[in-house]
Amino acid sequence: MYSYKTRGVCSREILFNVENDIITELEIIGGCRGNTQGLAKLALGRNINEVISLLKGIRCRGNTSCPDQLATALEYYKNANN
Repeated sequence: MYSYKTRGVCSREILFNVENDIITELEIIGGCRGNTQGLAKLALGRNINEVISLLKGIRCRGNTSCPDQLATALEYYKNANN
């Protein structure tokens, strides 16, 4: 499972697995539980490029958000595995 420590948001960490560019597991630790569970369910089974495109740049209280942090985590994953 890949782990990403979030920055600038209520959630603390994003854990996920990717197989053939498809998100197969996703858990967001901390944050607003209903929102993070919903975000995780919506991202499961989707292509990482699609999720990055949909979520990158969404802002909350500052210059980022939990969806934006998920997009960032997926970008780090892609860069480390390509």
